[in-house]
Amino acid sequence: MSKNRKIIRLLIAIAALLLIIFTLYGMSSDNEDTVKIGYLPTDHDSALFVANATGMFEDAGIDVELHEYNNGGDLMSAMASGELDVGYVGLPPVIYSMTKGVPIKIVAGAQNEGSGLVCQNSSINSTSDLKDKIVATPGEASIQSVLLKYDLNKSGLNISDIESPSMKVSSMNDALRTDSIDAMLTYEPYVTISQKLNNKTLLKSSGDILPDHPCCVVVMTKKFISENPDKVKKILDVHKKATDKIIENPEEAVQYLPPHIVPNAEIEKESLAHIKWVSDLNDTYKKNVIEFMNIEKDLGIIDETIPQEKLFI
Repeated sequence: MSKNRKIIRLLIAIAALLLIIFTLYGMSSDNEDTVKIGYLPTDHDSALFVANATGMFEDAGIDVELHEYNNGGDLMSAMASGELDVGYVGLPPVIYSMTKGVPIKIVAGAQNEGSGLVCQNSSINSTSDLKDKIVATPGEASIQSVLLKYDLNKSGLNISDIESPSMKVSSMNDALRTDSIDAMLTYEPYVTISQKLNNKTLLKSSGDILPDHPCCVVVMTKKFISENPDKVKKILDVHKKATDKIIENPEEAVQYLPPHIVPNAEIEKESLAHIKWVSDLNDTYKKNVIEFMNIEKDLGIIDETIPQEKLFI
């Protein structure tokens, strides 16, 4: 009897061990199948939000996991370390990362323009008036920082002529309202929020600074591209479908955006109207990306340019 009990206990232990192994294997398989997508808390990534909220990924048979980052530099670090497969992110950190050997490729555009230079008051009437002022951006690697340097350069100034701290975007409006900074070059919806809720002055939209400039793009790791051609195609199809949905009815798209990005639905509708939506890699878009990359090199932000065949999928 005692021997039988030992056998039964052993069988139970083996069964429990097998259950744990199969459970862990299943979890591992789920993790491998899940596509990890990084994004920034901005209207610029609205196509991702719409796709996720309306079940487009699920309909395409793709399990996704979304991860939010404060800025493009942090997101690109996550891609470099293999934490992400896909990213919705600004062009400058993408190009910079590529020059440092991060194995990624641009697979689609996300949007053009959609940022703005907002000032404390009307005493600042031109870019040249920013000399000796404090002008915040989301970070050294951000597209807003590049646009600020480019605009200063056009006005005969240099980034060293101003103080330009990097700030969390959600904190910039408070800093502007409390006189901690004189101006900010930031992205939507914070530009429109500053104008409509805080009565601040829009000195220039990013379209005024550099018309039709590419802003956010969709990138994927080379590993993900090579190992998942079917998923790549499905994700790009979903991205285009979601982008088209925004273009067709931007006001409807507001309901699909994360609540912490939308403080006011009416303001959000106006914000989305300031963004030019794109979803493909046609010749014009590629040309604009290359021109923007050349601007970065001229400004000394990057040391080298990247051949077109290495930039795009």
